Amino acid sequence: MYSTLKIDFVSDVSCPWCAIGLQSLQTALERLDGEVQADIHFQPFELNPKMGPEGQDITEHLSQKYGSTPEQATAARENIRQRGEALGFTFNMDKRARIYNTFDAHRLLHWAETSGQQLALKKALFAAYFTNGEDPSNHEVLLRAVQAADLDVDEAQRVLATDDYAAEVREQEQFYLDQGIHSVPAVVINDRHLISGGQPPEVFEQALRQIAAG
Repeated sequence: MYSTLKIDFVSDVSCPWCAIGLQSLQTALERLDGEVQADIHFQPFELNPKMGPEGQDITEHLSQKYGSTPEQATAARENIRQRGEALGFTFNMDKRARIYNTFDAHRLLHWAETSGQQLALKKALFAAYFTNGEDPSNHEVLLRAVQAADLDVDEAQRVLATDDYAAEVREQEQFYLDQGIHSVPAVVINDRHLISGGQPPEVFEQALRQIAAG
């Protein structure tokens, strides 16, 4: 008999550890098939809410934000690439030179939840940025992701042309900040249990099994 777990996956589409965390979570859920059923909701978090439309060079950004040297940034990117590869996700680091604003992507993810297609869109947005090196603030890129997720492109275009879901996204962002979440991914199970970071599948598997049993 399944134990259904509500999972709020708080993340940003420009966060590589969020892509890794989602792959790990999905791998864990596959291993728990027959034991656990997941009701996943993607919640918004912007790593760089004040980022301008032109974006910023990623090495420069990491240096300013975290004090990383170019050598440290290169080593970190290689670690991320290897982690992704082990989980079946492709990070093409040579294609990802800049970091961008992601607010409109979050608005579309909020919209996609109304039709139960958040997961498909989230994965398409991760692929657009990390695999294809595309700009997730660009509306044409966003609409291609919508199409890849088999969602209504015309309706998505209408959403992007308005302020639809802007207030809801900001409200959800503030809610999780108020809950003490300041780094992502943050995976909240049944509104009570927190798993932080891009953990390996084994960590998710063990935690989900324990929560389901409890």
